[in-house]
Amino acid sequence: MSVLAALPALLTCWPADAQTATAPGSAAERRLGPGGDAPVPAVPEATLPEVVVQARRAEAARQGILARFGAREYQVDRSTIEALPGGANQPLNQILLQTPGVAQDSFGDIHVRGEHRNLQYRINGVQLPEGLQGFGQVFDSRSLRSVSVLTGALPAQFGFRTNAVINLETRTGALDPGGAVGIYGGSFGTIQPFASYAGVVGGWDLFATGTWLRSDRGLENPTSARTVPNNETEQLRGLIYAARQLDPTTRLSVVAGTALNRFQIPAPGGVQSAFTTFGQSEFESANLRSRQWERTWYGTVALQKSINADVDVQIAPFVRYSSIHYVPDLVNELAFNGVASDVLRGSFAGGLQTDAAWRIARAHTLRAGFLVSAERSRFRAQTGLFGVDEDGEALDPPFVLDDRQGRTGYQYGFYVQDEWRVTDSFTVNFGVRADRIEQYTNDGQVSPRVNAVWRPTDATTFHAGYARTFTPAQQELIATPVLERFVGTTNEPFTLESGLPKPERAHRFDVGVTQRITPAWTVGVDAYYKNVRDLLDFGQFGGALIFTPINYRKGHVYGVEFSTTYRTDPVLLYANLALSRSVGKDIRSAQYSFEPEELEYIRGKYVRTDHDQLVTGSAGAVWRAWEGGRLSGSMLYGSGLRRGFANSEKVTPYATFNVGVQQDLVLPDGGTWTLRFDILNLFDREYRLRDGTGIGVGAPQFGARRGFFGGLSRAF
Repeated sequence: MSVLAALPALLTCWPADAQTATAPGSAAERRLGPGGDAPVPAVPEATLPEVVVQARRAEAARQGILARFGAREYQVDRSTIEALPGGANQPLNQILLQTPGVAQDSFGDIHVRGEHRNLQYRINGVQLPEGLQGFGQVFDSRSLRSVSVLTGALPAQFGFRTNAVINLETRTGALDPGGAVGIYGGSFGTIQPFASYAGVVGGWDLFATGTWLRSDRGLENPTSARTVPNNETEQLRGLIYAARQLDPTTRLSVVAGTALNRFQIPAPGGVQSAFTTFGQSEFESANLRSRQWERTWYGTVALQKSINADVDVQIAPFVRYSSIHYVPDLVNELAFNGVASDVLRGSFAGGLQTDAAWRIARAHTLRAGFLVSAERSRFRAQTGLFGVDEDGEALDPPFVLDDRQGRTGYQYGFYVQDEWRVTDSFTVNFGVRADRIEQYTNDGQVSPRVNAVWRPTDATTFHAGYARTFTPAQQELIATPVLERFVGTTNEPFTLESGLPKPERAHRFDVGVTQRITPAWTVGVDAYYKNVRDLLDFGQFGGALIFTPINYRKGHVYGVEFSTTYRTDPVLLYANLALSRSVGKDIRSAQYSFEPEELEYIRGKYVRTDHDQLVTGSAGAVWRAWEGGRLSGSMLYGSGLRRGFANSEKVTPYATFNVGVQQDLVLPDGGTWTLRFDILNLFDREYRLRDGTGIGVGAPQFGARRGFFGGLSRAF
């Protein structure tokens, strides 16, 4: 029976603990559902086109290779994405904010379970190298069949980035035939045309999509005003998927995509300039015209093979290029900051991922695989600054210092694990992985993993797990400036101390329970604790809006998540609440970015990390109120990220609400037209995400004010 033999009905947004052992003899006999692995009703494959049968079998085999066992998984499918306010027009981070334990930050950042980044993105099960992350989103929500967030003590299959695995399943021509063209837009000068196609052509299973976005609100405003000057953005995203069955047991698939983004950087008005630049001393801060370009290309090729119905193998080479180029408004930035840096960071990475699942006995499924990748990163900075005299006064005119660096690095990972069904209700997964990096440092670790799942009844599932993890800092973010060059200038560092970032090493523990109260209503609770050495964090230091990794010598991250889902035709309701705490002590890298008093304070005391938020909540509802019509609403709550000296304070709590309505119409041309209208931030709440203070926080940012948006699309 295929794991996808019965696709989820409209409006499925399941929180599911991925704790189900694979059924003996087949990796495709069960699927994830609320509270565990509900059997999937059979659909006779003989009644379906052969290309659909092949696509479903390949999907089932791939899901059997991917070990979710013991992790907490929350999945949002395509129909739910499109039904919520904003629909697939929303960036991916806004969809992820509707899952448990995900807090929002400025510049499009999200924080999962009290951590900064440490996220692993996979496309159809293939891990992509971590690229440079800018303000724009890389992946287009319109291209997704589903998005899953896996957290907890992950099995040995997942390495390097282990705080959360975000698995993106792309749409396909065989399983999601049809296409659409449309346009969406509204407040803040937003306009977003899009087009997609899915079908089978000459034996090829094809899907393609493209979206262009233009808006006057590219970044969060530095003030509470509805709009500010110099905040335009243009973004282009596209993806192509192609697959073909080479023989009854072999399938080839290709995914390629791109994201090209341009941002203007807004600045608040009314700030007094501090430096005389080229003889001029009067400047208007609102006239700053800094910009940032972000470019990303990525691609994977996956070859799947089934052997004797007991072994499934996937071999997948991958490649990714990304770059961020920050171009300052040289004269104006010098006038206000005394320093202006033209910064370019680029990364080109490629490698090979191989995974296999072997059902060696009725009670045992053995999984093993490896990943090897190589990366070439480069860094270029042209920094304009002033010299200073004996009294510390800036000397006009300014001058430029140039810095260029490059590095080639490698990552290697290998894992093996055994999923042992001890009894029909109790399963244990033992595994171990070995990781090594040869990059900015040579290091490695052997990491044991173990997960256990107990299902005392069909409605109740307990899980618990332990994982040792090894997380290196992103090579492309590590620059080693010669600090002595800046002594005697307006860019003189606080200290010449500059420790090299170290890989983070942690012990992770996770325990949870899911209870199906009725067939429609499921609740869950999950608790986690992470004991860390060399806790990785990121901060924005200096004028360029590019993040720098830092290490705390030790840290602790812990919390608890509550979630509930109620689904019965025609209603979907869900709610999530997370309590989290993230603390670190003693900065051990990039010390030159910190003021001496703050650095000394952190050396002797645990402090909250800048992304720590005690309470995070989300909720939503969708109602198919009438034929072809849907009403929806969503909510986000945050108790406030950290601010102030050593992150000793927090910003004001906030709650925002969104609503939307959609109507499908069949017009005389025979096509299905969809009208939608959304109001985001319904009550026009003014709220801060950042106030410009705190560790590694460079500027204030406010959440978006109320916006009215509408769209029209035609399916074909």
